[in-house]
Amino acid sequence: MEKIPLSVPNLNIDILENIRECIETGWVSTGGRFISEFEEKVAAYAGAPGAVSTQSGTVGLQIALRVLGIREGQEVLVPALTFIGAVNPVKYIGAEPVFMDCDESFCLDPDKLSRFCENNCEKTEDGLINRATGRKVSAIMVVHVFGNMADMELIMSISEKYNLKVIEDATEAVGTYYTDGIYEGRFSATIGHAGVYSFNANKIITTGGGGMILSNDKKLLDYARYLSTTAKDDPLYFIHDEIGYNYRMLNIQAAFGTSQIDELESFIEIKKKNYELYKELLAEEDGITLLPFRAGTRPNHWFYPFYIDKQKFGLDRDELLFKLNNAGIECRPVWKLVNEQKPYISSLCFEIQKARDYASNILNLPCSVGLTEDEIKYVCDIIRSK
Repeated sequence: MEKIPLSVPNLNIDILENIRECIETGWVSTGGRFISEFEEKVAAYAGAPGAVSTQSGTVGLQIALRVLGIREGQEVLVPALTFIGAVNPVKYIGAEPVFMDCDESFCLDPDKLSRFCENNCEKTEDGLINRATGRKVSAIMVVHVFGNMADMELIMSISEKYNLKVIEDATEAVGTYYTDGIYEGRFSATIGHAGVYSFNANKIITTGGGGMILSNDKKLLDYARYLSTTAKDDPLYFIHDEIGYNYRMLNIQAAFGTSQIDELESFIEIKKKNYELYKELLAEEDGITLLPFRAGTRPNHWFYPFYIDKQKFGLDRDELLFKLNNAGIECRPVWKLVNEQKPYISSLCFEIQKARDYASNILNLPCSVGLTEDEIKYVCDIIRSK
């Protein structure tokens, strides 16, 4: 069998018509009809009043932090278990991350989040002050990991109690929404004060690169658009009253996106079916568990995280990783914790426990939309052949 990749895009040849139009009209850069069309389609899909496209999810987070008023010297509560691109934007704007633990969903643990704010900080007229550093805690960066949904009910209640802004890093959770509770029917990236999607090549839908900022605050979106287009106040005479960024999505990227967003629901159905097949085929295998998604949500099933218990399975995570790779099956461990990376080794952390366990024992198996039933069976056969 040919090599089975971890996660690759599922592209339809029909996209070529959009690309042809970009080439024939000359609109291949930061202008053109596909940009606004893609923004409108994403906003309509997620039930948001608007959306602003960007070069990447990472820069979308940077702009979101800035338009929400997070400033240099302030602190943002961030997850330790995430891709580093979720945390770097905090440093881009001169703020400082404080690393928090995850719960069983891989997402921020709201109980520890609440305990940190209650026991380690002081609520003052100027805001929430971290007693250890004297700095103002201004925001929470929530990452919906692997297409799961964080416990937004509890996180938003913490946000309201301490007047903290909430940025949803929904870069892995395009299409995930609540099916129960006070946020029933609400999509990821539409619950906090701002949210960001990513359309990187490994995401469930792709524009090759690119991201999208969503918010229920129209003024915030207008400001985000202004900043992402070099803060141009007069396009004729090139007047710029603020420091802006050239963070715009390209029309040729959006041409991919307008096609991909139409297929998102069918992609999610396929991802769910493949998830269930993995679960069925490995159900009797001791020591390897396909982790569930949060109850009361419709996840997009972007990644399939498996927990490896060496005592029961006989191999540890890395031994299984190398075994699968040697069989032509691309799989990856979860990220090294961000607080253990060199740039963040001296950053403040709070009760990191579950994240360490997951970082040592989680393996992600192939999950592309184009994955076949035979390929899934082959992956499971290799796992069972230990």
